[in-house]
Amino acid sequence: MKKPITIHDIAKIAGVSSATVSRVLSNSTYPVSAAMKEKIQRIAKDSNYIPNLLGKQLKTNSSMTIGVIIPSISNPFYSSVILGIEGIARQHNFHVIVCNSLHDAALEEEYLKTIVENQVKGLIISSISTDKRLLKQMVDTGMKVIAIDQKVEGEGIRQIEFDYRKGGYLATRHLQGKGHKRIAYVTSQMDRPSRRSIYRGYLKATEEAGLEPVMVESAEEDVYNSAYEFDIGKKLTSQLLSSNDPPSAIFACNDVMAFGVINELTERGIQVPQDISVIGFDGIEYGQMIQPPLTTVKQPDYEMGKMACNMLMDMLKGGDGPVFDIMLQPKLLERSSVTNAKELL
Repeated sequence: MKKPITIHDIAKIAGVSSATVSRVLSNSTYPVSAAMKEKIQRIAKDSNYIPNLLGKQLKTNSSMTIGVIIPSISNPFYSSVILGIEGIARQHNFHVIVCNSLHDAALEEEYLKTIVENQVKGLIISSISTDKRLLKQMVDTGMKVIAIDQKVEGEGIRQIEFDYRKGGYLATRHLQGKGHKRIAYVTSQMDRPSRRSIYRGYLKATEEAGLEPVMVESAEEDVYNSAYEFDIGKKLTSQLLSSNDPPSAIFACNDVMAFGVINELTERGIQVPQDISVIGFDGIEYGQMIQPPLTTVKQPDYEMGKMACNMLMDMLKGGDGPVFDIMLQPKLLERSSVTNAKELL
């Protein structure tokens, strides 16, 4: 296997010292003749020379790389967040290392260690771990951290939150406004602040309306499987339909699960929304591509990524602006998967 060319190889070809090559390729102000500079740059280009950025970072204690840790790259919500992050990072000439924790707290911790070992100075994380000691230790040693999506308590950690409770309340009130009285809420395990908050919003709206809550929670642990949430939606819907009093509307804790709900209903010959209405949560783009288009609560995923990266850039550059957390607000996207309950009579 051919080894990558080094500055020592370029120096040998150009007939100069490695130090001279290093100075030219790093745009040093050290005086080198224009002819020699052009020769070294041409050799580097013709040889497809790739700088050893890690070695440079270790020498200068600087890094032009940020880390991102998310629970699942297969979830379109997080894919959109990453697009927002990368767009801003490129504007600032930063590279992005994306780590997929696969809903595994132990793997998340391994990635945190890897980020430290690679001299990365900034991190954007959607943490699923309940043990935040390592993350807080990293902050104490100078790491700049932005937490998104999932709340992370701790001094020095900036937070971009989303009002999940309000979103759950908004979705439930929308269904109630359409005349639905038996509204079921289906969810993965409520082991994360976001999922618990959505449920609290659902409960608040249900209690205010004097209605009985109907909640079905998956007993399965999160696994790395792109169809996991979809399959959970199917299973929980099947469970709801086996009851003596099925709901007239189903509220899913995320859009992918709502797709599973619709799929299971359709397979059973139950029409959406004519027979049962369905509402999701996230507002991913695929929601408008299915049939019927999904009514959902929108999280500004792409905007969240951009905002998180802009905040991180300011922190890395030593910005002295005001330090504050951000709470993003939900928005209802009304499409065709919800109908008026009286039309079901």
